[in-house]
Amino acid sequence: MDEDAYRQARAALQPVPCVFEKALATACAACSLSARRALAERESIGCTSAPARDDCARFAALTRERSAFALRLAPGAVLAHAATLRLQCGGLAGLRDCVDPGEHDAARLVAGALARFGSLADLPWPGIVAAVVARTGRRPHRRGPG
Repeated sequence: MDEDAYRQARAALQPVPCVFEKALATACAACSLSARRALAERESIGCTSAPARDDCARFAALTRERSAFALRLAPGAVLAHAATLRLQCGGLAGLRDCVDPGEHDAARLVAGALARFGSLADLPWPGIVAAVVARTGRRPHRRGPG
């Protein structure tokens, strides 16, 4: 299957993609509102709630905006997979620290942040950005002798 056909089939199958799809796929977060579907030997994760997805999208956009200087991200640039993972996993970890340390559900964390702080813009962003910066990816596997 070529990539254009895959993207079209995916858009038909998952009309509302999950904002934190990469974080959910790597298990650094979970979400009770996610819907997983298999397509062409790949997994697609969508959201079952448009309002919750909008809230998650606002949090993700603010996380990128507030972390851009610390991560040296060019405005509007397409992010590499590792940078996206760092923003998603680190942002959710920082949000978890300031909302509910025991919660791993992304939608519940964002909803809890809105309930507690009233607005996503009013979150304690220095702590969240610090969690994003502290997030490191996997180290490359080194082959030993033999």
